[in-house]
Amino acid sequence: MASRTDPRTAPLPPAHRGGDAPDPADGASAAAPQHYGDPSGEQWALEGGRALVARPDLVVVDVSGEDRQTWLTSLSTQVVTGMGPGDSRELLVLSPEGRIEHWAGASDDGTTTHLIAEGPDAGALAGFLDSMRFALRVRVLVRDDLAVYASVRAGGNDAAAVGALPGVEWTWEDPWPGVAPGGAAYYQGARHPGSRTPMMFHVVPRAMAAAFEEAWLAADGHRMAGTLAWEAMRVAAWRPRLGIDTDARSIPPEVDWLRTAVHTDKGCYRGQETIARVVNLGRPPRRLAYLQLDGSRSELPGPGTRIEVGGRTVGVVTSVARHADEGPVALALLARTVGPEQVFDIGGVAAAQEPIVPVDGKCTASPASRPGAELGGRQIRRSDGGSGALRGMGSALGSR
Repeated sequence: MASRTDPRTAPLPPAHRGGDAPDPADGASAAAPQHYGDPSGEQWALEGGRALVARPDLVVVDVSGEDRQTWLTSLSTQVVTGMGPGDSRELLVLSPEGRIEHWAGASDDGTTTHLIAEGPDAGALAGFLDSMRFALRVRVLVRDDLAVYASVRAGGNDAAAVGALPGVEWTWEDPWPGVAPGGAAYYQGARHPGSRTPMMFHVVPRAMAAAFEEAWLAADGHRMAGTLAWEAMRVAAWRPRLGIDTDARSIPPEVDWLRTAVHTDKGCYRGQETIARVVNLGRPPRRLAYLQLDGSRSELPGPGTRIEVGGRTVGVVTSVARHADEGPVALALLARTVGPEQVFDIGGVAAAQEPIVPVDGKCTASPASRPGAELGGRQIRRSDGGSGALRGMGSALGSR
């Protein structure tokens, strides 16, 4: 049983209450609180592998059947074929134009592929998959009986350690910010900030949620953390989220999602042409940037706040957080043409940017020069000074 000093059930100051701490008997059935009275301490414990976050905003969609892996590979941006127990991959489903429609973190136990999805999108993802079954041997099911928790792989906290606690069915280890097989990186600095906080997501039956939380809290120094701590860590890790850092127009290169969620060498899938074009030519329409906000003001710009320069809208704030060490920070989608040195005034709050996706939009898979550049200029002209090989070819076709 939790003691009276259990940080999970400590009273929250009324002026800062972001949601009541859940009753231990309710486990993950209660809404996750924003904090438990100490957002900074919760973030530090989280980064040290000593805090657990309830994630009722995430939902599991199961795909079972003999054809599930090859089917998911054909529909998504990722290679799911060949996954086995313990493997973790990330995938997107794109529109035919290459826009991001769905996201999932994939695991497989040998008979079922488990997809962790954003809660507001889980039904739409399951509906899309169900509509694409045709005669294949697959079954799609939204698992309302499962709860999702999150922690950080650090200080002895890893998938094996959490997996030994009561009720844990599997752990999805977020591949961010590594470059997965077939992936490509837009940010190419010496060390990605996300490498300091490798994230893990643990799936537990709701009926076992209370026992799982109690077992976690029984370990020395362990506590619960709220969503404010998690979001501060995520923003500082430059980790995009579907529906938060993306909109209906977003394509994966704009948010550096080729690094973990797109296999650039796999076979055909919806939206592949857009990905190939942007990889080869660069210049995605927008680019994700990390903003350091002036912390002298108590109020910060909220998600959705427009960013203007000279009276012209050049971007939008997507995520905002108060980081325990870095202060107020944000993620923003900016027009590609905005210079990396530009400092913004966002509703009276100064914001300096650190580019995540470079202005030229080139990634590690982009060619050194534009494909076809060697065919330009004099190289396509006829030797007799005529208008070129293309017109000569047209004349030849016309003479048939």
